[in-house]
Amino acid sequence: MKIYLLRQHKTPFGGAENYLSRLMTELKKNDVECEVIHSYAPKFLASWIKALFFSLQACFFKGDKFYFSLDRITCPDIYRAGDGVHKVFLKSKKHSFNLLNPVYCYLEKRCFNNARHIIANSHFIKKQIMETYAISSEKISVIHNGVPLPKAFDKVTCKAKLMDSFGLNPSLPVILYVGSGFERKGVNEMLHLLSKLTTPFHAFIVGKEKRMEDYLQLSASLEIADSVTFTGARRDVERFYQGSDIFLFPTRYEPFSNVVLEAMSYANAVITTAQNGASEVLEKRFVMGTPSDETILPFLETLLNDKSLRSSIQHENAQKATQLSIEHNVAQTLEVIHAHLH
Repeated sequence: MKIYLLRQHKTPFGGAENYLSRLMTELKKNDVECEVIHSYAPKFLASWIKALFFSLQACFFKGDKFYFSLDRITCPDIYRAGDGVHKVFLKSKKHSFNLLNPVYCYLEKRCFNNARHIIANSHFIKKQIMETYAISSEKISVIHNGVPLPKAFDKVTCKAKLMDSFGLNPSLPVILYVGSGFERKGVNEMLHLLSKLTTPFHAFIVGKEKRMEDYLQLSASLEIADSVTFTGARRDVERFYQGSDIFLFPTRYEPFSNVVLEAMSYANAVITTAQNGASEVLEKRFVMGTPSDETILPFLETLLNDKSLRSSIQHENAQKATQLSIEHNVAQTLEVIHAHLH
C-alpha cells in the first residue's frame, strides 16, 4: 500500500523537513512506495489560514489514502508529533496575540484524537500529549529521532581547516550552536553563559535569524564579540560539526532536536536543557535545568580545559549515535506503520 507523507512547508533548513527527506529515502530503500504532499496554499495568505487550508486540503483529497502526517491535520492515520505539543509550548513563550496559536491548538487536539496512532519522538513529548489531551499511553509509541551517520573524518584536521578559514587560532576549544529561530532556541541565554567563562574559547553560532543585529549587539555589550562568530544559515554545516569540540544548545522548548544527534555523531561533547526531549539520550551532567542554568558553568570550564576528558566524551557520543541512526528510526517507524495499515 502506498504511504502519503504530509508536511505543509518545503524548506531546506528545517529539522522536520530534513527528517522527512531522510525518511522518504529510507522508505524507498525498503521498497515502500511513498509520496510527499505539501500545501497548495498561496504564499501571500496569513500563516493561520495556511495551516487550516492544509488540513482541509489533506482531508478533502484523502479518500482511502494512508496518511503519515508530520503536520497537525484533522485526518491522519499516523501522526508523528515532531513539533511537540503547541499548547504546552505556548506556556514557555511571552504572551502575544497571534491567530496561529489558537488554530494550532484547535488542529492538534483533533489530530491527536482522530489519529489511529501517534509517534512521539521523546518520552518528554509522550507525557505532554497524555496529560494535555487525555490520550491513552497505548495509542502513543516513542521513537527517538535518527540521523545519517557521517563518513570517517579526522577531527584534528577538520578543526584546523575550519579555524584557518575564519583566521582563528586552531588551539582554541570550539563551542558550537546550530539552529534557526534564536529566541526559542536559547541564543540569548547562551551568550550570557559564554560571557561568564574564564577559559579562552571560540564559539560559532550557525543558523538563520531575522533579528541577527540584536544578537550581534548583545555579544558586543557582553564583551565577547571577538570570541563569537555568527555565520547565518549554512549548507555546509557538517564542517562546523566536524571542527567543533562542544555543542551547546540551551533551548527553551524542543520535542527532540536533530542537532543534538548530529553533533554527537560528529564526535562532540553535547550540552542541552531538560526542555529538550533529546536530553533523554544524554547523561544528567550534560543536561541544564533551564536555558540560563549557570550551574553548568564549572562543568563547561572543565570540558574546555581538560582535553583528555573532552576527547573521551566525544568518542562516547560518536559511539552512542550509531544506535540512533536514521536506519534504526525507520525500522521502528515501519513496524508502527505496518501495524496500522489495515
